[in-house]
Amino acid sequence: MALLGFARVSSVQQDLTIQVERLSEYGCERVFQGKRSGKADTNKAALDELMAYAREGDTVVVTKLDRFGRSLSQVLVTIESLRDKGVNLVAIDQNIDTANSEPMNTAMIQLLGMFAEMERNFIVSRTQEGKVASGNYGGRKPKLTPSQREEVRQKLSQGVSKMDLSKEYGVSRATIGNIEKGNT
Repeated sequence: MALLGFARVSSVQQDLTIQVERLSEYGCERVFQGKRSGKADTNKAALDELMAYAREGDTVVVTKLDRFGRSLSQVLVTIESLRDKGVNLVAIDQNIDTANSEPMNTAMIQLLGMFAEMERNFIVSRTQEGKVASGNYGGRKPKLTPSQREEVRQKLSQGVSKMDLSKEYGVSRATIGNIEKGNT
C-alpha cells in the first residue's frame, strides 16, 4: 500500500518543484514527473510508468485532477484505469479521495474535471483571439516577400537554376524548390 505522486506541468519552462514538494510532504514515497503539454509523449511516458508501477491498494496523489491531462476525457480515463486496478486517487487541492466511493464524491470528480477542461478551452480561445488581434500566428517570418516569390517563379520558368536563385535571394535551394512546388 504505497503513496505514489504524479506531477505534471504544461511546458518545459514551468517548474515541477512546488508540486513535487507538496507530494513529498503528503507522504508520497515516489513521484512520477512529466513536462510539456498533456498531449506530449513525455507526459504519456510518465503516466504510463506510474500506471505500470501502481498496484492494487496503492494510492496515487496529485495536487489537482488536471495534472492527469488537458481534457476531461483524459482525466476520467486515467481515474477509471486507476479504479480498475484497485488504486485509489487523492487530489490534494480539491479534497478528493476515491477511497470514498459515495455518489457525491464521484460527481465532484467529474465536475472538477469538466471545469478544468472548460478553463483550458478558455485559455486556448483567448490565445487564438490574441493571435488574430496581433496578426502574430507564430513561426518564423518568410525570408521572401510575395513579390520576390513571384519573381523566383518567373525566373524558374525562364530556366534560371535553383542554385543561382538561392544565391541571388540569399535563401537555400530547398526554399527555391518549395516556391517552385507552390508550398510557399
